[in-house]
Formats: sequence, structure tokens, C-alpha cells
Amino acid sequence: MSEDLRAPVAFTVMAVLLAIVGFTQSWSVSLSVINLCIISSIMAIGVNLQWGYGGLFNAGVMGFTALGGLTAVLVSHDPIYEAWDKAGVGIAISAIIFILSITALVFVFRNIENKQIRNTLIILIIVFGLIGINNFYGPSIDIIESINPAKTGFLGGLGLPIIFSWLIAAVVAGLVAWVIGKITLRLRSDYLAIATLGISEIVIAVVKHEDWLSRGVKNVSGLDRPVPYEIELQQSEWFLNLVESINFSKLEAMQSLSSRQDLLNDLVIDSSGIFVKLCYAGLFFSVLLLIFYLSQLALNSPWGRMLRAIRDNEEAASAMGKNIFAQHLQIFIIGSAIIGIAGAMLTTLDGQFTPGSYRPLRFTFIIWLMVIIGGSGNNLGSIFGGFFIWFIWIEAEPLSIGFMNMLAGGLEYDNPLRMHLLGSAAHLRLFIMGLLLLLALRFMPRGVIPEKIQKK
Repeated sequence: MSEDLRAPVAFTVMAVLLAIVGFTQSWSVSLSVINLCIISSIMAIGVNLQWGYGGLFNAGVMGFTALGGLTAVLVSHDPIYEAWDKAGVGIAISAIIFILSITALVFVFRNIENKQIRNTLIILIIVFGLIGINNFYGPSIDIIESINPAKTGFLGGLGLPIIFSWLIAAVVAGLVAWVIGKITLRLRSDYLAIATLGISEIVIAVVKHEDWLSRGVKNVSGLDRPVPYEIELQQSEWFLNLVESINFSKLEAMQSLSSRQDLLNDLVIDSSGIFVKLCYAGLFFSVLLLIFYLSQLALNSPWGRMLRAIRDNEEAASAMGKNIFAQHLQIFIIGSAIIGIAGAMLTTLDGQFTPGSYRPLRFTFIIWLMVIIGGSGNNLGSIFGGFFIWFIWIEAEPLSIGFMNMLAGGLEYDNPLRMHLLGSAAHLRLFIMGLLLLLALRFMPRGVIPEKIQKK
């Protein structure tokens, strides 16, 4: 098949698959899958910028996703005033001591040339900094976490609309990426992957265990929504009239008034859920289009061509005077910022922050699978990969259970082999993911929608 036809055919197949889910399961399920696919596509674009443009192997995707989710909490959740009143000063003093200690360390490292004096000052700054922080930090977090821990037990956030957190998440993830990049980007690619994965585990461990900041594994629920609530729609006159006009023929077919009212109530409840998911899809798709447009501008700019030249041959680019480290740092920050946006969007969609759901090894593999199968170096391929792989990941489990039921249909209900097959069905989707990767690498090593090589 011509490479020019691959994108339209791929997205047509994807649309058909989503329509099949809508007709066979429900349109609510189909829209739920679409929303998660859009967020996955944004993550895949972020990874594709780092790998497809710059050749950087970032295995810390879930760390930046968790930072985006945490930012959504800190921006949108109402502040817990009692916690701030009792322990806010202690946390603020701890933060000031930490910042001053880091500033002092940087100053000493850059300005003291005598090695013995410099090392002595560094040790003293670290020791006194830790003592000062512990004097305020430990007692403060104990107070915060003891304040109504069943509902709060943390400082809360700023009480702003959650949609603002998408932009702030990009800034937070970008700043953390700058720090990580300064430390790791001079490492070889395999060491870079190990370092970013380790740092991702550290970020997620902090989010899980620092209850004063994020409630840890107790989760944060009831977050702000940028779309209407279902109950509000069900009580709105305009929405009731809209549902009634769309389903006029169904309602007219009802013989009795009570049957018609019961059907209308059911339609309103179902339609309110679909309407909310459509609103989410519109917001998320707008962000996806904006990121895709900006990524394409970057790809076709002189900066994008320089990055691909560095990716293809670092030695030649360095010989031409290009600062390899600076360019790698730039693309690492940009890609991580996009992943942070996706993390904030995911928390917005869920309406809660669940640190226990961030599993770096499993979901980092899935995001990388999206980039590889979609087409590394092609943003359109990353979007398709985000849709296709997440769709397969969601639908593989029920299909696997159905397949195992069919396979064990002739066996007795309590047959050990039947019980084993049904118990293993949920894990079959991991086999499916691996099989897809092998088939893609064998028959389409450059992905379904491969990178276009521009010759000028």
C-alpha cells in the first residue's frame, strides 16, 4: 500500500472499530474509549517528540503523568484552611530552608575553587539544611495528616477551575524535566532509560507517600469538572426538550402516558452521560489538534530539521557547531510538558487522583508501543497509535474472556482446565500487546504511518 494512503485507511479502520463498539456495546462505552484514546495520543506525541525528533529514550513517562495529575489536584481542590492555619507556616519555612540550601550549594560549587574548602562547605550546608528542615517539616506534616484524615488530611489546592491546571501542569512537568535533563541527558541512551525510569519511580513514590501533599493512596476525589454534571443536565429544561425532540418517534410509539414518561426518564439519564462525554471529547480533541499543529510546525522548521540531523548523526552535527546537549534538553522539556498536560487531563476526566494507578513499567510500555506501532517520527502516526493501542488494550480483556468461554464451552462448569482458562483470560491481553509489537516490527518496522523523509 502506498504510504500516502496509509493514514486515511488507518483512521478509517479506527473509526469503524469505534462505531462497532458503539453499536454492539453502547455509545457511552465508545465515547469513554475515545476520550482515553485522545489522552493517550497526546502522551504518545510527547514521547514521539523526544524519541522521533531527538532520539531520547525516556522511560519515565508515568512520572511526568503523575506530576500532571498532582498539579490538577493542587490547582483545583479547595484549600484546607484548618491545615494551613495550624501547619502552613512550618511547611513554608521548610520550603524556604530547602530553597536557600540548594542556592547555597550551587553558589559554593560554582565559586569556591579550593576543593577541600568546597567539600567541607557542601557537607555543612547539607547537614544544617536537613536539621533545619526536619525541625519544621516533620511536626507540620504530622499535624496536617491528623486533620480529618478520612476526608482531607492534606493542604488542599488553590480552588481554581481545573482546566487551568492543564497549562500549569506543562510548566511543572517542564521544570522537573529541566532538572532531570541537566543530570541525565549526558548519559548514553541505555543509561538514560534506566535513570529516567528510576526517577519516575521516585516521583510516584513521593506522590504515594506524602499524604500532606496528595493524600497518598487514600486518593483525592470530587475534583472540579470543566463540563456540566449529569444531574444538572437531567434537571435542565433545555436538555429535557432536546432529548424529547431527538427521540420523538420512540416516545410517540408508547401507548400510555406513564410508559412514555418512564422511557423519557431513561433516555434523559442515558443522554446526560453521553452529552458529558461528548463535552470532554470536544475539549480533549481541541487540545490534541493544537498540540499536533504546533508539533508539525516544529517538525518542519529549521529547528526540527536540526534535531533530526542530531538524531541521525550526533558526531556530524557536533562537528558543524551544534550544541547537542542544549537541543536534547529543549526537546526533553517540551515532550515532558506535553505528557504533563495529558496527566492533568486524565485526572480531570476521572474526577479523582489515584496515585496507586500509576504503574511505570506497564503503562510506559504501552505508550512506547503506541509510538512504535503508529510510526516513530510521525505525529500523525503517534495519534493513530494512541487510538489503536488503547482501543486494543481496553477491548482485549472482554474479547479474551469471550474467546476462553468459547474454547471451554464443552467442559463441565467445575472442570479445573475450564477454571484455569477463564482465570487466565484477563492476562491474554498482555500476550496480544506483545504479538502486535512483534508483527509490527516484522511487517511494518517503521510503523503503520511511517516518518516521511523530506529530501531537499
